[in-house]
Amino acid sequence: MNQLNNPTAQAVDNVLIYIFGFSLILLLGITVVTIYFVVKYRRSKYPEPTSEVDGSFWLETIWTVLPILIVLTMFWYGWSNYVGLREIPQDALEIKATARMWSWQFEYPDGRKTSKLYVPVNKPIKVLLYSTDVLHSFYVPAFRIKRDTVPGMETYVWFQAPEPGSYHIFCAEYCGVGHADMTTSVEALSEADYAQWSQPLEPTGDPRGLIVLNEQGCIGCHSLDGSDGIAPSLFELAGQPRQLDKDGQTIEITIDEDYLKRAIRQPESEIVQGYDPMMSPYDEAAINNEDLQAVVDFLLGKAIATVPALNAAQLLEENGCLGCHSSDGSEGIAPTFKGIGQRNVTIERDGKEITLKVDAEYLRRALLEPEVDMVKGYAPMMPAADYLSPEEIDALIEHLLQQ
Repeated sequence: MNQLNNPTAQAVDNVLIYIFGFSLILLLGITVVTIYFVVKYRRSKYPEPTSEVDGSFWLETIWTVLPILIVLTMFWYGWSNYVGLREIPQDALEIKATARMWSWQFEYPDGRKTSKLYVPVNKPIKVLLYSTDVLHSFYVPAFRIKRDTVPGMETYVWFQAPEPGSYHIFCAEYCGVGHADMTTSVEALSEADYAQWSQPLEPTGDPRGLIVLNEQGCIGCHSLDGSDGIAPSLFELAGQPRQLDKDGQTIEITIDEDYLKRAIRQPESEIVQGYDPMMSPYDEAAINNEDLQAVVDFLLGKAIATVPALNAAQLLEENGCLGCHSSDGSEGIAPTFKGIGQRNVTIERDGKEITLKVDAEYLRRALLEPEVDMVKGYAPMMPAADYLSPEEIDALIEHLLQQ
């Protein structure tokens, strides 16, 4: 990264170089003078003092005033750059960062939540810092920013990414057994990539409960595959027995909906045996009741993944169809898609010309067996789309008939 285009890193680096430079010069100067005096005035050469000078006004003035001036310039330089680190540019994008043992969650102005911090390049970013449990510290070495996140207090940092890339985020304050794993990253995207990323999300088909678990960083401590970790696995929980420590006693319960809700809202009331009481509670501000129910349904195996609606326009673009077929009525090396659902076509079949109404049956043949019905005036060059699923074929046909 070019530090000259990185305002926060440049501010910190300049002060460091300034202080380190003066310290190095003083160290070398004092060392050289010391060695010179040790050699020149060694006892074997001068067993008795030869100088009768008992003081020097100018020498004492210089070695008193000069260090004061140096320290004052260090203070001024450090303070002026610190003020720059606390003054946020007017056009900064605000993103909320919430720290909890042991994960980061980032919330954007449109309500989207992620476990990584996505930002556009060359745009000032103001990160509002919150903690739900203990003291954490938001530290991004690439941008020289580090700020404690204190429970009950809002703090902030700002930075500006000069170029695309991935930059580490660490917690720089010891916060428990999972401290070393509390890592994520700043993903700096180009303006075009960020604009595409920030578009409304297409349905993924994942259950809402799984999405919430990822948004909240739960997967950082709890596995989904039954593997051991610093917290109990979330694999196949429904109906399983569980040993708990409650009020100094050991009890056994069967995992059900009520228990899972208590474990999320009040995790300190019942501790799974063999694990430390380290999970912070998730109140309605963190997970609302609707999302809580979605998480519980997912953990109990009640949630069913929904199949997202196919985007036919995207399929046409991804499969290169628009490279030959235009969508605006313009002439090309293949018939235009504009108005295809409302017109007739003249085809050549077995050496004869036939005029057909474009319908679902014709479009299906044109996609899967394009060599059967060749549109008059066009070369037989289209490959069969038999690599598409039946659902994708149906989506394309429905989309084309509406053109």
